[in-house]
Amino acid sequence: MPYLGASPDSVRNGKINYLINGDMMIDQRLEGAAYDAGDNNDDVYTLDQWIILSESNDGVDVSRDTTVPSSGAINSIKLDLEIANEMFGICQIIENKNCRDIIGQEVTLSFQAKVSNARIGDIRAYILAWDGTADSVTSDVVATWNDDANPTFATNWTAENTGADLGVGTSFAKFSVTGTIDTSSTANVAVFIACVDDSVSAGDILYVTDVQLELGNNASIFDRKTYQQQNLDCQRYLLKLGSSVNDSSDYHLVGIGRGHNATTIQQYIKPPIEMRVIPSISIGGTIEKSNSDGQGDVSGVAIGTGSFGSTTTDLMLQWTVASGAVVDEATVLRGKNAGGDFVLITAEL
Repeated sequence: MPYLGASPDSVRNGKINYLINGDMMIDQRLEGAAYDAGDNNDDVYTLDQWIILSESNDGVDVSRDTTVPSSGAINSIKLDLEIANEMFGICQIIENKNCRDIIGQEVTLSFQAKVSNARIGDIRAYILAWDGTADSVTSDVVATWNDDANPTFATNWTAENTGADLGVGTSFAKFSVTGTIDTSSTANVAVFIACVDDSVSAGDILYVTDVQLELGNNASIFDRKTYQQQNLDCQRYLLKLGSSVNDSSDYHLVGIGRGHNATTIQQYIKPPIEMRVIPSISIGGTIEKSNSDGQGDVSGVAIGTGSFGSTTTDLMLQWTVASGAVVDEATVLRGKNAGGDFVLITAEL
């Protein structure tokens, strides 16, 4: 029987869904814990590849949830309002390399969604085109929120469909919109699912999962990838080393380095997949070194440059300690026996 869903080109390329982590399984940062108290500010990444956008900082708590439709989904993204009358949404921006073949084409965005209370009305979905420099995008795609109307989008972002209330109810259902990506000089494509109703209450919840963007004007069955494939796709943009935020304690390994001098430890990493760009790096919690000199907290870490430089396929981390690094000696870098001791290596758009 011939395939009747996505267009032949997308099937030939082995690619139906142009989005990553559309079923919300991967959450490297918090692994299911809630993004709140600043982790959920306007225009920040939460679950892998998904940006939360809202009128206010800390307006919507975000978490990976197990409330799902009977479609085979395991997880959804839970958007729990903290501020009454807040408009909000989630956005994913597709890297230029991964969307070039849909530019100029008709595409369909589909997803499963439900709300906790019928007063959460006016859920809309948008297919967006970026006509600025490729991959140098404005991640906050909303310039102005408009009550019960389409947002005013940021400069260089154009909606390729006309948003309208999709009628999301209190039971999961599948919704879709179609548009042609015909904005001149389009370099990136994004999807945006938003609540533009400012008559909502704190504690109201929107659940979304199985988000798919595909060629053609039909909303096909969700292209469900394996967990390991989703995780690998996400690690092109974000790589986490160390402990889970849900662990109460343990000395989780971050890596093995070598002493470069008394205050510097070098660690070489081969990412599991080529990263989008040479990444940035940050520490969560406390990382310590352990060697023949004993244990000691690191004071910082940077991506190596110059003669100790990094590429998108080979990273050199420069760890700084007050003292105690031993030249050319192997050194363990690990979490300091607490949950949430980790390193984030980021190359997100």
